[in-house]
Amino acid sequence: MKITDVTLTLFAWDGIPATSYGAHTGKFAGASQLGLLAIETDAGLTGHAFLGSAFHAADMDGPGLVRYLKPLLVGQDPLARERLGKAMWKRVRTTTVRAIGAVDIALWDIAGQAAGLPIHQLLGSYRDRIPAYISSAVLASPEAYAEEALHYRAQKLAAYKIHPPQQWREDIRVCEAVRQSVGDDYLLMLDSVWSYDYPAALRVGQAIERLGFHWYEDPLADADIYNYLELKKHLHIPILATEYPAGGLDSYTPWVKQRATDFLRGDVAVKGGITGCMKAAHLAEAFHLNFEVHHGGNSLNNIANLHVIMALQNTELFEVLLPAASQKYGLVEDIEIDAEGFVHAPMGPGLGASIDFELVKRKTVAVLR
Repeated sequence: MKITDVTLTLFAWDGIPATSYGAHTGKFAGASQLGLLAIETDAGLTGHAFLGSAFHAADMDGPGLVRYLKPLLVGQDPLARERLGKAMWKRVRTTTVRAIGAVDIALWDIAGQAAGLPIHQLLGSYRDRIPAYISSAVLASPEAYAEEALHYRAQKLAAYKIHPPQQWREDIRVCEAVRQSVGDDYLLMLDSVWSYDYPAALRVGQAIERLGFHWYEDPLADADIYNYLELKKHLHIPILATEYPAGGLDSYTPWVKQRATDFLRGDVAVKGGITGCMKAAHLAEAFHLNFEVHHGGNSLNNIANLHVIMALQNTELFEVLLPAASQKYGLVEDIEIDAEGFVHAPMGPGLGASIDFELVKRKTVAVLR
């Protein structure tokens, strides 16, 4: 089997509601673009992936994918993922990790279709469902967070994670309001998205430790290992870092060697696809660490994330990022949470996703070849 063509169809994503997760996104709204990657083969199989998100449009990464990665792929065996992956990573300075991740997902989609199996079974399934947790956007008031958390606790979601306003005093008030609302026995997490200096991070960490939060995510700048080590000396709450920067397996090395985080973190978009996530998760497992999978930025990435999670024993929860209208787009059937708060393994061959090809056709902006 050989790859015969690689195309990226850019299609419009309209009607995105005003949303923010912090300074790294700002407030975004209105329109973006996703890219539907298609890797065609001479066996009649086509692998797909989505590129882009509501705040990181596919036209930012798409041209580099076609210009620098397509020449490495055409004429090659799509099942030779490790060899193709090595070749793509050598071009990471001219393309992007997100582009590499999309190609890797599409190659796995081909492999699953060729075998007639879902990707998680090729990886080696560990489970067939996992509890989901809600991950907030930045909301207007402590009361708004408290109401949202209470709503999703009633819907049997396993936990609620706060993306706070990112002013440390206000963030503590938000955390206190949410804990008071949901009671002492409900899992809560805080994701401060790299917004504090060390003194503020310590103050907030001490407050949420008293409140019994489950983990403390990204309080400091994403590469500030020195102060992460200082923070760990003074806090007992587990700290979760390594979500960014976008990079390969070696980006985790200093964190593990210096014991600067209690979990490893990543997703298919920013860690090089399914292959990159599996390698990182197994690295974490070697040190008895969890690998908690971050939201993938688009609907098809989240299905790829779900395949990864189903093949791991060291992942606790599946992230559901709000609002849904800023996250879900481009599929006929998206991931749904059942009445008990679980999401289930996809069971179709490959990704097993129902891509809305009619929507893609109606909304096509350009086809990159």
